[in-house]
Amino acid sequence: MPTLNLIQHHPAEGPGAIAKWAASRGVTLNVFRADLGQLPPVGAAPAILLGGPYESNAGPAWLEAERQWLAGSLAQGAAMFAMCLGAQLLALSLGGNVRRMSRMETGWTPVTFVDGQTLSVLEWHEDAIDLPPNAQLLGSSDQCKQQMYCVGPTRVGLQFHPEWNAESVAMLNEHFAEESPLPRGQPDSAAYAAVFDWLQATLDEWWTAQATA
Repeated sequence: MPTLNLIQHHPAEGPGAIAKWAASRGVTLNVFRADLGQLPPVGAAPAILLGGPYESNAGPAWLEAERQWLAGSLAQGAAMFAMCLGAQLLALSLGGNVRRMSRMETGWTPVTFVDGQTLSVLEWHEDAIDLPPNAQLLGSSDQCKQQMYCVGPTRVGLQFHPEWNAESVAMLNEHFAEESPLPRGQPDSAAYAAVFDWLQATLDEWWTAQATA
């Protein structure tokens, strides 16, 4: 079975719906907890980078170790699929910038993609990305223009969280309690299903691109 490295940054932010995609595609996820000092070797192996409640250009010492790992792996041609904090780390490594927004963007948020499709996705961030050189903007929201970008077909960054399913949100709400701005109560199953369909198609495209790069 093919394997795929996944970098997790926080105990309450796991693979979520990505695990379901991987299982359905016969892909084994190798999960590394960067916050516990776990990283794969520097190299050309593809990886998925998750989010987390840290500043991408500051934060704890282990995050600096990840930034160095990421720079080294990108230099060797590694494909990356990155969300929220991960997308910010990817942008910084490719020469972009990350800045504080005037207000936080949270909860279900419509994102419009360059193909004209609009999808409601979950957000929880207060930083925004200024795109790196040669990046293509792929999706925007009213509050945050840089919702999705790519640098070539194998390096993709998302400011939102398509990996968060109902179980993910319940875990985040439990962990962060009143600090969490995420939905509570009966999950919107149709909204989660639409996001999962989009995530599957987007990951399939990225996975195929990295295999043929």
